[in-house]
Amino acid sequence: MWSNFLVPQDEDGRLGVAGGGQGGASPVIKVGRGQRRSQKMSDSQDGKIKLVFLVCLVGVTLTVLGVGTEFWVEVSQPKNFGGNRTCHVAHYGLWKACVRTLWVADVDPERANCGPAELPGESNCTYFKFFTSGENAVILKKTTNKNLNLAAAILALLSVTAMAMGSICIIMTLSKGVSFFLKPASFCFILSGVLVLVSILVFHQSVLALLSSEPSVPLQHRLSWSVACVGSAGAVLILGGLLFVLLSLPLSPWRKCLPHKNSAT
Repeated sequence: MWSNFLVPQDEDGRLGVAGGGQGGASPVIKVGRGQRRSQKMSDSQDGKIKLVFLVCLVGVTLTVLGVGTEFWVEVSQPKNFGGNRTCHVAHYGLWKACVRTLWVADVDPERANCGPAELPGESNCTYFKFFTSGENAVILKKTTNKNLNLAAAILALLSVTAMAMGSICIIMTLSKGVSFFLKPASFCFILSGVLVLVSILVFHQSVLALLSSEPSVPLQHRLSWSVACVGSAGAVLILGGLLFVLLSLPLSPWRKCLPHKNSAT
């Protein structure tokens, strides 16, 4: 009689209990902890993730290129400021500054200030000391604001760290074949894009603080190509993060909003 009530364990290790009766077999009620099953990604989903990850890698490459170079800003003196046949122009980034001595004859006659920095001349590059000894740097007789420069550098490093974490999440997603890590990856890429854009704003404030440190020395400034790389990278990373958010949704937004053709309602 006990055979009518006790059902042996199934393959998943769950117990079954059945109600006995002479009228036939009764439905089996399974009791226990269910086995978790992760849905595997389809081939189309895998291809979309790889395509968006390629877009994010473009942003990562531009960020590393911009952060590692010293062409964020170019500051220059007037051509005839010292009354000599030479003039000075400087360009710097997050980590070091370079001061170049150019011949006035090589500068465009229609140009009021010295430069551009790509002209041939003697160059002297030094790394900023506020990362080690905390000293401010002097660029063309003007003093940097180390707090703003340090803030811009820290934000850029945090952005690179967030990009690395997002890339690790996507690699794990592709290797495991599950979409669990898409949301953390999208958050990391969006955060990295926002941080790198904020780093540009803080760096620009540091440039303005440099120019106002010594009013007696007239200097002009213009942002250079490293800032263009970093700004483009921030936009690309935010776009890639938003696309990962769409891919992490259980249903496509357009499929959820548009009714099916065969639907009765």
